[in-house]
Amino acid sequence: MTFASMAEFLALLQDNGELVRITASVDSALEMAAITDRVAKSSPEGGPAILFENVKNSKIPVVTNLLGSRRRLCLCLGVAELDDVTSELDRRWVTEQTGSWLDALKLVPGWGGMSKWSPKLVKSATCQQVVRLGRDVNLWDLPVPRCWPCESDPVITSGLLVTCHPTMEKSTIFNAPLVVTAQNELAIYDGDHYQRDLINAAIETKRNLPVAIVLGSDPIVSLAASLPGMSDPRLFAGLLRGASLEQVRCRSNELEVPAAAEIVIEGYLDAANPRSSKPLSVARGNGRYVRREMPIIQVTAITHRANPVFPATVVSSTPPGEESWVALACERMTLPLLKRLLPEIVDIHQPFSGAGRNLLFVSIHKSIEHQARRVLHALWGMELFGRIKTIVIVDADVDVHHEDRVWFTVGNNACPSRDFLFSDGLARDDDYTTLSSTLSSRVGIDATWKNRRESLVAWPDTLEMSDEIVAQVMERWSEYGLDR
Repeated sequence: MTFASMAEFLALLQDNGELVRITASVDSALEMAAITDRVAKSSPEGGPAILFENVKNSKIPVVTNLLGSRRRLCLCLGVAELDDVTSELDRRWVTEQTGSWLDALKLVPGWGGMSKWSPKLVKSATCQQVVRLGRDVNLWDLPVPRCWPCESDPVITSGLLVTCHPTMEKSTIFNAPLVVTAQNELAIYDGDHYQRDLINAAIETKRNLPVAIVLGSDPIVSLAASLPGMSDPRLFAGLLRGASLEQVRCRSNELEVPAAAEIVIEGYLDAANPRSSKPLSVARGNGRYVRREMPIIQVTAITHRANPVFPATVVSSTPPGEESWVALACERMTLPLLKRLLPEIVDIHQPFSGAGRNLLFVSIHKSIEHQARRVLHALWGMELFGRIKTIVIVDADVDVHHEDRVWFTVGNNACPSRDFLFSDGLARDDDYTTLSSTLSSRVGIDATWKNRRESLVAWPDTLEMSDEIVAQVMERWSEYGLDR
């Protein structure tokens, strides 16, 4: 599914009853976020997307909760159910290439036959219908929200940062919160270790790092950039879209950005003056604030469509929020990779209670003893799941999307002294429970059945009704009069 612009996607949402327009004047400082947070929690399915048409002190409307529901994710990806993403990716991959998903989603640069989906450069684009350079740059003209009271400044929460590694000359794109600290200045929250390495490389080489912040591209690009360890989100977005992503060269640097973006902010990280003079505070997906000095970006240009829409993600204090639903989509996109790397895996699920980062359920076809341990350590060895605190492994007959069933199985099948495996691993930058500044503790729970080589006693049979009596009850159901 491809969209020429965010306006086209919003029109689709409007036609499907998934968009609410608010014409009343709304303040981008706290009020907008409070409305969005309440709407996002108003329904088990996430509530509608919200278009704020009259934002105080700005002429640009704001859309929030854009991908904050299962149905809108399906509309974005062009599928009837989220599970269809897995089968569709499988189909396209088999059709286009004979390689493995390891090349596609892990860390291998070569994509071979995937070049069909590579980004294409165009000479002109709607994201540059209006161009502001030099002294005409004013970030305060944008309706950047401040979502939580203790945030030091307004924060761009839906920006995709495009840059090029100063030594490897490799273009990359990723999600990162950006704090608006002045008319022509941003601070980037460099919470990911790759982002820190990128910025440190620029400082060590004393080379200014060119950057571009993309707002409001095809939402599929945002989904692709949300996958950890993705070598090229724009190429994977092409695979998801079924069409290459068109890009255009920036006006004040040589970076290339999605041509259909709503707004693009261009600039550079000053290697000579790389960090803010004081700590800045931003809200994070664990429901807490992070306060630290951050790298500073000098803004050199702002370009946008003639009538842009500003996208914003409201970080929720507790799940679910838009980030929870995006994590669910990423989970479905990740499953094909895992099944190829670990064929015994049946399904995975990151429940909302884990905030898309702390808890993972995995079901497997178990054929040998201690197989769950092998799967557990393989998952922790991946960039995708290396920082998840708790991973639960269950048998194939357990539905990992049924959270109570998983914990019921843990209570019945897991012996803490034998089946709880503790390990140390790299900590998230915003994890305040860590053992040290870089080290975190993890636990894996083996809740699978145990054979006689794993357990001192033989495991009893499970309660299961015979197929004959189940069929008999279904056939005679109307006779019992229970439908009343």
